[in-house]
Amino acid sequence: MTDAIVRHSPSRGTGSPDVWGIYEPDSGSIQYICADPETKSATLIDVVLNFDPAHAATSEASLEQVLGIVAENGLHVEWILDTHPHADHLMASARLKARLNVPAAIGARVREIAKLWEDLYHLPGAFDPDRDFDRLFEDGETFAIGNLQVSVTLSPGHTLGSITYKCGDAAFVHDTLMHVDVGTSRCDFPGGSASVLWDSLQTILGWPGEMRLFVGHDYGGPGRDEPAWEATVAEHRAHNPHVKDGTAREEWIARREKRDATLPLPDRMLAALQVNLRGGRLPEAEADGHSYLKIPVDRF
Repeated sequence: MTDAIVRHSPSRGTGSPDVWGIYEPDSGSIQYICADPETKSATLIDVVLNFDPAHAATSEASLEQVLGIVAENGLHVEWILDTHPHADHLMASARLKARLNVPAAIGARVREIAKLWEDLYHLPGAFDPDRDFDRLFEDGETFAIGNLQVSVTLSPGHTLGSITYKCGDAAFVHDTLMHVDVGTSRCDFPGGSASVLWDSLQTILGWPGEMRLFVGHDYGGPGRDEPAWEATVAEHRAHNPHVKDGTAREEWIARREKRDATLPLPDRMLAALQVNLRGGRLPEAEADGHSYLKIPVDRF
């Protein structure tokens, strides 16, 4: 197992944020801190609540590491953000909100994802994003981190409600692209779509060439063992083996769907969606004081 790795991508000047990427080795997830270098205002993006599937046990090790970086750099957090309800890790948003007393947000189409998974778990009424998140962002909405403006772009395909946060020359593109030497993300989960993801990728790759793209996951790449998660639009257009310039839409869709048909479910998925669609909260404790998860049998 690779140890947790932290890398700082410094601001490039006026209007450009400082970005810290924090690699979570068990799920291959990248967590982010995006900060205004002038005011030290910051947002946390896709922070992980650690989960051991073998023992159904949670811990806050990653959360504590992220908050440690916030403290070391004198930052003050204004937002807790998620890009989508993750299938491969539990989100730490509810616990961060309890610690920091700042709003938690995700995309508005999480309401549709919640309805989809209520059926898959046979848990009618279990998920209420309007209750569990403070803000449900629509495509095109904006908000501020200190003096920096952040815009929201709907970028579905991996899920039907995934969103990208764009701040200056930094964009947090979650499970759309993988690192520039790997390719793109899967889109075979309920509500996912290869053709929709292709359109989202084309939007992202149409942004300025110098835009820094920060992806959601890394599992290694050709000839490298160290995780990596940052590359520019220009680098993806020149080198990404799935979507570099000249790639045909139908060719990519066929390649993506063929690959996805071989992939197993993430080992945390059936636990993660029940927690993440509650904003990172465990199900309400039962009479014995413990929370319980429901696992669909033969649904996948």
